[in-house]
Amino acid sequence: MRISTLRKFAPALLASLALLPATRADELSELREAVNALQQKILVLERKQELKDEAAAAAAPTAAKVTVNDKGYTLASADAANSLRIRGLVQLDHRWFFGDDGGLQNNSFVLRRARIIVEGALGKQFSYQIVPEFGGANPALVDANFTWSLAPELQFKFGRFKAPVGLELLQSDSWTFFNERSVASLLVPNRDLGILAQGDILDGKLNYTVGVIGGVADGANTTNSDFDNEKEGVVRLFATPFKDSAGSPVQGLGFGVAGTYGRAKGTAGRTAGFRTDGQQSIFTYLPSTITDGPNWRITPQLDYRNGSFGLLGEYVISTVNVRPSTTGVLSELQNKAWQVSAGYVLTGENSSYNGVVPASDFSLSKGTWGAFEIAARYANLKIDDSAFPLFANPITSINESNGYALGLNWYLSKAVRFTFDYYQTEFERIATAPPTTNPLLKNDEKTFISRFQIAF
Repeated sequence: MRISTLRKFAPALLASLALLPATRADELSELREAVNALQQKILVLERKQELKDEAAAAAAPTAAKVTVNDKGYTLASADAANSLRIRGLVQLDHRWFFGDDGGLQNNSFVLRRARIIVEGALGKQFSYQIVPEFGGANPALVDANFTWSLAPELQFKFGRFKAPVGLELLQSDSWTFFNERSVASLLVPNRDLGILAQGDILDGKLNYTVGVIGGVADGANTTNSDFDNEKEGVVRLFATPFKDSAGSPVQGLGFGVAGTYGRAKGTAGRTAGFRTDGQQSIFTYLPSTITDGPNWRITPQLDYRNGSFGLLGEYVISTVNVRPSTTGVLSELQNKAWQVSAGYVLTGENSSYNGVVPASDFSLSKGTWGAFEIAARYANLKIDDSAFPLFANPITSINESNGYALGLNWYLSKAVRFTFDYYQTEFERIATAPPTTNPLLKNDEKTFISRFQIAF
């Protein structure tokens, strides 16, 4: 018989005893005491059963939550403290060059990026990210890092990550205005190894990053090891002082400055070269050129969003100390680049640094077309005149480039985007340069690059 059933019968039993007239008073009293004792035992047994049920519930495994959407495939614990998310990025480009006289690149298909992105959280404090790259000629590890979050005001990041310098470079590869980043991104480090401290302060209106990284050349990526003694310090401040000013035309204004300082020795400290939007080489140092001394960069930057309009701009100064050989005279070279990009979402959705979210996905059956965005850009790269001819060959390397770009972005959904970009880049060589036989440098580069992308 269940405990609850016994408990129900106890009061009834006491009432029945009261109706027995022949029962002697002392016997009735004994029976009442027995029934009361039984009630107490029943209460004790019930409490023990409750404790057992609570313990069993606490010990039982909680059901994990599985979420599948345009942000990837996520497996999370019931309390969301631990999670594993798998995302992906695939970009197929087609490059079509105009005015090809046999010396330029061929029109081609390129698997620009093919990534499986694994990220998640361990407890409330730790998160991680691992990103291998299968696009291009050789598989490689793009990112591998973890973050220790003590508070919104302070997190530590360890591993391999994007160096926190260039504004457009820090933007996701999925959501830039154009297929290819501007020449300003050529003068900042790409991926590096190191330790960063970062966070949001002043009610989230100022983001800061400070840290130590291995130090790589302009536009370069680190390997998975850094054994030399030369390191770089990096600092970045980015403010959004009007983010809480709802309805203000400057609510979406953000601006800041970033920079690096360190020392470099040998050939690893100089860039491997600069490329056009069509990925054609336009500048390289001579093989004998080595770095020897302090390198530093500084880049003021700005991002502005107001409804469907977006604007991004940055200016980069990169200074490097070089020698023409191991015994040559030391010289300081200062290369500069800047760019301004703007976009407007024709279908009315908000422009965002993190991409456009269509109000309705593309669907023939529903008669919806997703979102459309137009974009324009001007970018300039200026190589220090002193680089020629001692450190770079003026016959094969440019002194300056001016690039123009027009683009159309079609967001079929948050995860799928088609982009169609036209780039035209004008080249200048130093005035004293001999005639060149390079057909690229004798003409402007004119190329049309279309991209078919899925990013989730």
